[in-house]
Amino acid sequence: MKIYTKTGDKGKTRVFGGMIADKDDIRVECNGILDETACDIGVLRTQLSTDHEWQTKLYQIQIDLMDMMSHVATHSSMRDKNTVNRPVDGPKFCEQWIDEMMDEMDGPHDYFILPGGNLVSAQCHVIRARMRTAERRLISLHKVDPVEEFILKYINRLSDLFFALSRYELFKAGYTEEKLRPFIMRFDKK
Repeated sequence: MKIYTKTGDKGKTRVFGGMIADKDDIRVECNGILDETACDIGVLRTQLSTDHEWQTKLYQIQIDLMDMMSHVATHSSMRDKNTVNRPVDGPKFCEQWIDEMMDEMDGPHDYFILPGGNLVSAQCHVIRARMRTAERRLISLHKVDPVEEFILKYINRLSDLFFALSRYELFKAGYTEEKLRPFIMRFDKK
């Protein structure tokens, strides 16, 4: 089987269920962003030792993203006809991991921080920002064709998770976060 179909030469692509879509279709856009995110997580994993405590969970997130891409690629009218894997409770998975890290860190988080510190933390921020983009585009798709609720929730939690991972990485490495300003800003005139 050849990997090239030549369908894309005219700006078209085939999505799950056999439907043909334009390359700039919102469904294709969403899957492209989810694919980019899985790649970014792959880059993050290469920056960690093979026995790093995050490896297994990051691997699972990559698998979950691929499964979510199958859902997103499938028009809602076709979902009953095609069975695709559904990740287990992604939001709960993220919340538990976030809570574990935050319990270990001291003090509340009530300020904006600048991404950076070290390569792993910065890469977590890249993934966080990519998740926010995916979330915005998935909402656009949801307005045209319903996206399953578990996907919207999971993607939202994943952006929170990668923010927490970026902070936790700096905490474990003994770095100080670069604080920009508190969340609540006052614009009182004096």
